[in-house]
Amino acid sequence: MGTTRLKTRRRSEQGFKWSRIAIAILSTVGVIDTGTITLNKWGFIGTLSCPGGIEGCNKVLNSAWGTLLTINETSIPLSLAGFSGYLLMLVMALITFTPWLKDKRSDLSKRTWWLIFLISCSMSIFSIVLIGIMVFKIQGFCLFCIISGIISISILVLSFIGGGWEDTSELIFRGIILSLIVFLGSLIWASSVSPNNKNISPNNYNLPPIVQRESNDSAIELAKHLKDEGAKMYFAYWCKYCALQKELFGKEAVSELLLVECAEDGVNNQSALCKEKGITSYPSWEINGEITSGAQSLEELAKISNYKGSKEFK
Repeated sequence: MGTTRLKTRRRSEQGFKWSRIAIAILSTVGVIDTGTITLNKWGFIGTLSCPGGIEGCNKVLNSAWGTLLTINETSIPLSLAGFSGYLLMLVMALITFTPWLKDKRSDLSKRTWWLIFLISCSMSIFSIVLIGIMVFKIQGFCLFCIISGIISISILVLSFIGGGWEDTSELIFRGIILSLIVFLGSLIWASSVSPNNKNISPNNYNLPPIVQRESNDSAIELAKHLKDEGAKMYFAYWCKYCALQKELFGKEAVSELLLVECAEDGVNNQSALCKEKGITSYPSWEINGEITSGAQSLEELAKISNYKGSKEFK
């Protein structure tokens, strides 16, 4: 009798245990992958070690498509959406193993399989669009992005073959409808953030964005001081944080700075010099022979360069 109850209980749970475990493992890898990118974008960890070349990863991750949206001048990296998706699928894959929810296991199993399928389907389609943008628009290579795409597609396949679906026709129908919605939404989003729609020099796509902000006298004075000291700002035309750094100075002050384009496909680039200096992240400042990576406040640049003039930068 005990054996019969055990079999009945097992049959009441939808899908296969091995599939859930495999999805949990893949989701964990996805959480680490996208979480690392997010922490790097927010400045909590240093330069990423990217197989295939750090410049390619920087070019892709710091492109216009590397940011989901900007709220009150705070950038929300696209990787955060991936991190949230993988974390949610990890929870969904493991939740039926919790002993205190065993009485609701059957219902939870069905609901979580649907959630895993829908999330992985959405992420797979979005990843395919992003890889297309990476190859044809950005023309860079980011292994982290490829890994994320492979993981999301693998989870989708596992959810399909391991979910124990009673009616696969309904599953396929919903998957197709969702895929079309996500695909169209992805194209609309990609078009809305495309640099082609922003204020970039019309003469060459590989030029940095035009600085919009007006400079105040203190910013101009600081820029002239940095120039006199031989300070250089190393940047890449596709680097969003480089553009933000320039906006802190304003357009009049930026014209005084010594700027070095490091991207090999950038206009008037000095990529050989950047490699000689060991520049691996953008922007980077060379002041008094020392390299400082990352965008800096004007106050910090004034401190580093021993600037003694007016500091009313805001």
